[in-house]
Amino acid sequence: MTRHLLGVAVLVVTLAACGSGGAGSDEALDIWIRQAPDSDSAKTAQKLADAFTKASGVKTKVTAIFDDFETKLQQQAAQKNLPDIVINDTAQLGNMQGQGWLREVDKASLAGGDKLAEGAWKAAQAGNGKHYAAPFSAQSFALIMRKDWREKVGMEPPKTWEELAALAKAFTEKDPDGNGQADTAGFVIPAGTKRGYASWYASSLIYANGGDFLTNNAGKFTPAVNQPNAVEAVKFLQDQFCTAKSVNPGAVSNDTTVTHEVFEKGQGGIYLVGPYVLARFVKSLGADKIEVHPVPKGPSGGPGTLGEGENVYLMAGSAQEDNQKKFAEFAISPEGQRIGMNKDAPGAIVRLPVNTTIDMAAERQDPGWKVFADAYPTAVYSQPVPNWAPIRQTSADAINAVWADCSADVKTAMDGLATKLTAELQNQKAS
Repeated sequence: MTRHLLGVAVLVVTLAACGSGGAGSDEALDIWIRQAPDSDSAKTAQKLADAFTKASGVKTKVTAIFDDFETKLQQQAAQKNLPDIVINDTAQLGNMQGQGWLREVDKASLAGGDKLAEGAWKAAQAGNGKHYAAPFSAQSFALIMRKDWREKVGMEPPKTWEELAALAKAFTEKDPDGNGQADTAGFVIPAGTKRGYASWYASSLIYANGGDFLTNNAGKFTPAVNQPNAVEAVKFLQDQFCTAKSVNPGAVSNDTTVTHEVFEKGQGGIYLVGPYVLARFVKSLGADKIEVHPVPKGPSGGPGTLGEGENVYLMAGSAQEDNQKKFAEFAISPEGQRIGMNKDAPGAIVRLPVNTTIDMAAERQDPGWKVFADAYPTAVYSQPVPNWAPIRQTSADAINAVWADCSADVKTAMDGLATKLTAELQNQKAS
């Protein structure tokens, strides 16, 4: 999940007291982004806001929050103090739109909207078919792995799940770091339940095996997570935890923040993840020690990995509607996208540009980015149910449980999950 917010002081603007919203307004446009304060990503977001101010004359205030971001938005909503702009995951659209937080976006009237990838626009669309955001960033997933370890154990990049499992086993058992200790793992996995990470991680293999969490039949959804392709993917990962024992210790409790550090510390060598950490790992480990490879398709075949990204959400109740739109248009423009990409340096808040006029190869020299870009056309976004968040969370709880309990039968657990998802879909009136 992106797979993050800006590190600056929080500005809370009481909606009833907001200014008129013109470029000359004394009120700053309040922008929240889900990034860690003082992070490279937060600094990039500030650059984006500063460039927008320079171009438009609209004052801005950027707030970066990472932990409990959605909870803090809930608190602001309860006080009728929502920010003007929120940059957040595509998967959060249904959750926010269902609570009445979002303004509808007229795709046709958004300057530059016709230059954006159609797949990214779909991720800005709610279950009712209307758009409630401007696409900002996209991403697919790939395998970032230790090249030096792979060469040490004398194996080729994996082309199948069988080869992937064999490489992970070699990383676990053949002392790839050469220190004489049994202290390395194959996979590093954010397999905890916080924010649904277990299902977020598993989804790329489920999709790569032709499976899904739900089936969409003309807007009516039914569970698919207990169908053979999805069960096979979850079982493959359970085998890595329980039979091969090739996953980093403690993975079932970890989120991505911890898992990034596990990879950087050399405690594991294969990370299925989005491109947002590529520059960080190049900086911390060295370009000669890591490489990027596509996620192999599963035995049953499949379209590709998880697709997701971030949207610019125009929050309801703002007194600065014109400036909200101006910021969205700047963020999706070539200039805004390039600032967000941050070239090859750490801190990109635009992973893959959604503006199709941008030549990514001209912006970034690291060949790893091309692997992610090549995977994006076949990436699979989450289904457009009214609210994906409880689907992801309920799935994470069930998937985490079968990875943590090696005696658990995966098919039985996925049947139980399907029952829970049926109830959730009924609750959302989406079945």
